[in-house]
Amino acid sequence: MQPIDLEQEKKDILNRYKALLRSCSDKTNTKDKKEIRKALNIAVEAHKDMRRKSGEPYIFHPIAVAHIAAKEISLGATSIVCALLHDVVEDTNYTLQDVENIFGKKVSQIIDGLTKIQDIFDKNVSLQAENFRKMLLTLSDDVRVILIKLADRLHNMRTLDNMTKSKQLKIASETLYLYAPLAHRLGLYTIKTELEDLGLKFTKPEVYKAIAQELKATKEERNKYISKFTKPIKAKLKENGLEFSVTGRSKSIFSIRNKMINKGVNFDNIFDKFAIRIIVDSSPESEKADCWKIYSIVTDFYKPNPDRLRDWVSTPKVNGYESLHTTVIGDNGKWVEVQIRSKRMDEIAEKGYAAHWKYKQKGSKENSLDTWIEKIRELLQNPESNAVDFIDDFKLNLFFGEIYIFTPNGDLKTLPKGATALDFAFEIHTDVGLKCMGVKVNGKLVPLSHQLQSGDQVEVITSQKQRPREDWLRFAVTSRAKSKIKSALKEDKKVISVVGKEIAERKLKHLKLKLTSQTETELIKHFDAGTSIDLYFKFGTGAISNTEIKEFVLLKKGGWYQTIKNKIYGPSVSITQTRKESEKIIVFNDNDEVLNYKMAVCCNAIPGDLIFGFLTVVDGIKVHRSDCPNAIQLRSNYAYRILQSKWILKTEIDFVASINIKGIDSVGLMNKITQIISNQMNVNIKSININSNDGVFEGSITLKVHNSSFLKELTDKLEKIKAITSITRTYKHN
Repeated sequence: MQPIDLEQEKKDILNRYKALLRSCSDKTNTKDKKEIRKALNIAVEAHKDMRRKSGEPYIFHPIAVAHIAAKEISLGATSIVCALLHDVVEDTNYTLQDVENIFGKKVSQIIDGLTKIQDIFDKNVSLQAENFRKMLLTLSDDVRVILIKLADRLHNMRTLDNMTKSKQLKIASETLYLYAPLAHRLGLYTIKTELEDLGLKFTKPEVYKAIAQELKATKEERNKYISKFTKPIKAKLKENGLEFSVTGRSKSIFSIRNKMINKGVNFDNIFDKFAIRIIVDSSPESEKADCWKIYSIVTDFYKPNPDRLRDWVSTPKVNGYESLHTTVIGDNGKWVEVQIRSKRMDEIAEKGYAAHWKYKQKGSKENSLDTWIEKIRELLQNPESNAVDFIDDFKLNLFFGEIYIFTPNGDLKTLPKGATALDFAFEIHTDVGLKCMGVKVNGKLVPLSHQLQSGDQVEVITSQKQRPREDWLRFAVTSRAKSKIKSALKEDKKVISVVGKEIAERKLKHLKLKLTSQTETELIKHFDAGTSIDLYFKFGTGAISNTEIKEFVLLKKGGWYQTIKNKIYGPSVSITQTRKESEKIIVFNDNDEVLNYKMAVCCNAIPGDLIFGFLTVVDGIKVHRSDCPNAIQLRSNYAYRILQSKWILKTEIDFVASINIKGIDSVGLMNKITQIISNQMNVNIKSININSNDGVFEGSITLKVHNSSFLKELTDKLEKIKAITSITRTYKHN
């Protein structure tokens, strides 16, 4: 090991500091530079005995993060100070109060945000999700926390070679899983691309190396082709008196690999491996017209693919990205992507949120990125949101592309790709979503689950009588819609549980048993209800049959021996508990699907454990505990193969039941039938089909019910309607 040259290290620190000051010279004044120097001195002193895995002084890292924040994200003096100090509170004796005393409240708040998110991906899944939620809380408060964190992650990825293989895999997986999509969403395309390429380099090194070598081998040929391709375009642009610059670049290794996988082809068969970027120097008033003028010139020389035109000049992306993209066919039948944008658009595309903010401050048009951050703030304020559900919902908004939908008045709404008609209703307003009865897309009535396409014009039909249903969660995609539906269902559940409590009291009184707090506790345990609201909701919806209530009362009145045993061991009889445990099975996804599964041997989940399903390539669905040692790796690398799972009693599974009804047609008959089904029994009607012929009717109603006892109770009530002569029934799993 070579001896440490402290003098040389001091010179290196000084040189890096000077480079940092040069990178932010246009954004800082003398006062700012004094603050930056003060922050550097504190960081150097605090980290003086610390070294990185490579052996170099630890202080090199915060300086590098500050340099990325200043040069590559265009952040100002406050962010540079925070970047220099971002590890001081976490790793040294300095406290947040010390930072606040020296640099003020704002710097202290940002450092606090950065400290809270040091270990987002912990061994415990729920802790990981909770920490991620904390990170996003800082996003709604001060977006600079996230931007500095991305700069920190980028430098860690650039210096990942010195880590152990397992550490490389963990950090690279996290980067691809969360940080790269987050950079993309904040408009940091350059950083997003580098994070993706570095992520691939450490997760699939052979693939990365092979594509990198192919790109290197074809670089000279590619440059010649770009030069030849752009020559006539440059001449024509000069003729038109436009101030412009033209650059050519190859696609990222990560995006080339994605295309190879998606299209099932090798490197040679990826035709648009490079793109041409034309940047025009225009005033804000004329930049849109100039972009279309350049598009016209390009397509005069080269034939465009009409399916590959992307107009983000007229309709910018949610993250603020504006550009005109077209793919044209050049010489030798090669496809070339051409990107056309103004200097302002290019700066926003390269520097993301920071540049967007700069231009907005100058009075430019409002950007929808603020709307997106506002949605995150709203999501975070939902007190009912479970942390793990939250991260899943949020990731949907990160990963999904965007579609553009028009209201009947022509207003434009942006939704994630895959969003449904119901999501659009909630995008208009929460009340519109909650009272949504039907939706017309392009003038035609469609189901609420209908997936929308860009350009659709959508009209929402509402009714004051409509209430959200649990099956809405099955096809709601956006976080906003899901959280509002869950909150409304919880309120409805409370209302039904009030009625359910009255039903419970009445039925128990009939069996000569008073509903006391002790009886309530015993009922909760016996029926595995979780809370009193869940218990009375079961009574209110008829999920607990009269037979089951009688069984409970018999157990409770099981004589002196049982009474003493209850006092010692708890109210439930052990045999019943064992039976109930053995009757538990696992259901999947929001609609509680019954699927084949195997228990993973690595963690051996048992009834009551928090669990998730993982779709394997060979063995179908494997069920893991949420705190399984393999959970983080599976969630980070294979999020799309994770299935939401939970334990449920067999008797609680919803069945789809078809009831065939015959009888004498009479006025108001259908109203009586639906009143009993929907209002009295709180059952969802899936479909109804009734035919009337000369005073006689026959038809079928398809319902979702809990069990055969519940179904019998329903049909008994229907048979009391005088006009009905017969009811036959069948049922099967949903």
